[in-house]
Amino acid sequence: MAANLKSLNQKTLAQVTFIVLDLETTGASPQQGCGITEIGAIAVRGGEVLGEFSTFVNPQVPLPEYIVNLTGITDEMLIDAPLIDEVFPDFIKFVDRHEDIHLVAHNAPFDLGFLKAAAASLAIEWPKYEVIDTVKLARRVIDRSEILNYKLGTLSQFFDTQALPNHRALDDVKTTVEVLHKLIERLAGFKVFSISEFKKFMR
Repeated sequence: MAANLKSLNQKTLAQVTFIVLDLETTGASPQQGCGITEIGAIAVRGGEVLGEFSTFVNPQVPLPEYIVNLTGITDEMLIDAPLIDEVFPDFIKFVDRHEDIHLVAHNAPFDLGFLKAAAASLAIEWPKYEVIDTVKLARRVIDRSEILNYKLGTLSQFFDTQALPNHRALDDVKTTVEVLHKLIERLAGFKVFSISEFKKFMR
C-alpha cells in the first residue's frame, strides 16, 4: 500500500484518475436519519472520460417537499429504484476498477459523510480513498476578489461550463468535471503539476 501511494504521488495530475461524484439526498445529514436518493459519478483521466455511474436509490422514506422542489426527484421516481444495500457495492466496484484514483466532490464532506454512513449501515469498511474537495481547491486558486462565492453554480458561471448544475447527481458531476479541469489549469500558474506538489500546495 505504501509503495502504491508513493507511486501515485509521483504521477502528474494528467496521469491520475479522478472519480468525480455527487449525491442527492433526503436531507442535510445522515446523522439526522437522512438517506441517499441518487448517486452520480464519472471517472476521468487526462481529460478523457473512462466511465459513468448513475442510479436512483430508494431511501424507503417519503421525500420532504423542499427536496422535491429543489431536485425535481419525486417519490414515484424512486419507488422501483434499488436500495442502498444493492447500490453501494456496485458503486464501490465502479470506483475500484480504476487505478491511481482520487475521489473528487464539490463540498466533499457532505457526499463522503453520506457514503461513509451507508458503508457503516451495511457493515462495510470504508476504503481510505484520497479525496479532493473542489470547494477548497477553488478557494486556493481563485482570489475572493474575482468571484462572489465558491458555490458550484457560481463556479459554473465563472468558467462558462457547458454542463450546468441543477441538483441532479450526474448533471452536477458533469459540471464539477469541467470546474475541476479549469482549476487544474490554474494550478499550473502555481507550478503545481504532480499529485505530490498538489498535496503540498493544499497544505
